[in-house]
Amino acid sequence: MVKRAEEMLVSAGIKLPAAVTPFGAYVPAVQTGSLLFLSGMLPTVGHEPKFLGRVGKELNADEGAKAAYAAALNVLAVAKQHLGSLDKVSRVVKLGVYIATVGDVDQVKIADAASELLREIFGEDKISVRLVFGVASLPLGVPVELEVIFELADQ
Repeated sequence: MVKRAEEMLVSAGIKLPAAVTPFGAYVPAVQTGSLLFLSGMLPTVGHEPKFLGRVGKELNADEGAKAAYAAALNVLAVAKQHLGSLDKVSRVVKLGVYIATVGDVDQVKIADAASELLREIFGEDKISVRLVFGVASLPLGVPVELEVIFELADQ
C-alpha cells in the first residue's frame, strides 16, 4: 500500500512551519489548470531568514543543505495552505535550486537536501526534474531559493 503525502509527513515526524507570506508584490502560489506554481521559497521562519550568507564564504555545504531543507519545508507549507492537503499533489514536476555561492561548492549536496525531502513526502515515482544554479546573491541575503512546480490530481 502506498502512503499518501499527509501520512508521510506524520510518519516522518515532520511538522510544517506556518506558510510564509510574500515579501513583496506577488502571491506565494498560483494554480492554473492542473499545475501549481510556487514563488521562490526561501529558508525563512516568518519574515526572518533562518540562514544568511553565501555558501563557500559565510556558510559551508552542510549549512547550505540545511538551508535548502528549510526552504523545502516552506514549499510544503505553502502548497498545503493553498491546496488544503498535500495529497492533492500527483507529481513534483520541476525543482529549481538557486544557491548563492562563492567558489567551487558541492551544489549537488545542497540541492539534494530539497529533492530528498520532496521524494520522502511524495514518493520516488513522483520525483522531479531539477535545475541547479550558482548565483551571486539572493533576496534577504539567504543562501538558497527554491522554485517548484507541482502537478495536481484531478479535482
